[in-house]
Amino acid sequence: MESIAVWQGATLCGIVAWIVMASYLNVTRKLRSFLQPWVAHRVITGNPLLLQIQKYQHRFLDALFSGLSCVVSVPFYTAFLPLLFWSGHGRLARQITLLMAFCDYLGNCIKDVVSAPRPSSPPVRRITATKDEEENALEYGLPSSHTLNTVCLSGYLLHYVLSYTQYEDASMKFVGLALVCLLVGLIGLGRIYLGMHSLVDVIGGLSVGLVILSFWLTVHQYVDIFVVSGQNVTSFWAALSFLLLFAYPTPELPTPSFEYHTAFNGVAFGIVSGIQQTYHQFHHEAVARIFTPQLTIPTFVGRMLVGIPTILLVKFCSKALAKWILPVVSNTLGIPIKSTSYIPNLNGNGKKSDKIKQSGYSQKLFFFSQQDSFDVDTGIRFIQYAGLAWSVVDLVPSLFSHLSL
Repeated sequence: MESIAVWQGATLCGIVAWIVMASYLNVTRKLRSFLQPWVAHRVITGNPLLLQIQKYQHRFLDALFSGLSCVVSVPFYTAFLPLLFWSGHGRLARQITLLMAFCDYLGNCIKDVVSAPRPSSPPVRRITATKDEEENALEYGLPSSHTLNTVCLSGYLLHYVLSYTQYEDASMKFVGLALVCLLVGLIGLGRIYLGMHSLVDVIGGLSVGLVILSFWLTVHQYVDIFVVSGQNVTSFWAALSFLLLFAYPTPELPTPSFEYHTAFNGVAFGIVSGIQQTYHQFHHEAVARIFTPQLTIPTFVGRMLVGIPTILLVKFCSKALAKWILPVVSNTLGIPIKSTSYIPNLNGNGKKSDKIKQSGYSQKLFFFSQQDSFDVDTGIRFIQYAGLAWSVVDLVPSLFSHLSL
């Protein structure tokens, strides 16, 4: 118990020390001054390659690459993860959730540290088929998040399938690896074809993704053991989540990246806290899995019909509760606050400007900087998504148990 408290305390103290040192030494700005000119030059000189690829413009390719981008996007994975939990594959679901949170945080940190531009449009033709893609285009370019996430998640999924099925056939492993490489190649090519990224962004996403995947395959078992049976898990993860908000670098100009991180940071915390409380009831290795007599397709459909409305309701209630509690607590403590989107009465003009719309990081919750008020939206967003994730692994499985689903 004492050794556990020591490493947890050392981890949190290390993050605090990094925050203080990085702020004092202005690490972000120094790294940016070194990296940004080089990357920006590669983006500009890479435009002829993009224009050459886009000469093969066709409606089929537009639809193909736009569809692939949606399938490997964070919103798609976020919608897919609850179904994975409810299908009985809890270990895979929680590992993918934490790996996604890790990828999202590191990838967006690198984006905002480097603050390198995307390919200029025009002359490059940029296709944004969905609102999510339009928001992605507001972020910086390096690395390509879609490429990074695809490398990590498809690579880990391949590892899980091979481990779970215990395939020894080398040809099956080769086919699996070939499919992963094909998917990563199509995603990288698609990001270039759609005008969303330059070649250096895709190579950066591929490189960072391989590093993260290698690291995760080394530590994932230790992380899972800690989440399901560790000591002080919820309190440690709450402190870690809070500190990671402050450790996030400030970009050159506002982007939505910090908002994305805050949301998935909340998701990770909600999953971890829920799993810690209910692992032995709902998420152990002997639970019923889909396509077995214990969990048939009609039963799984029933779970979806109960679960999806429930988590949406919890998300709405969590947001409403946070919008009420956080301003009350702030006013009680005498902390000046403002809201850029969630609480119009706390916004000077009642509107969310385009600049603020892209900026979730600009006034981090209770972060004492040069601002005279602090954006409470960060806390609201975190609590909203933490509540949603908690309901996926705690509240909804409890309903399944009562309804015999």
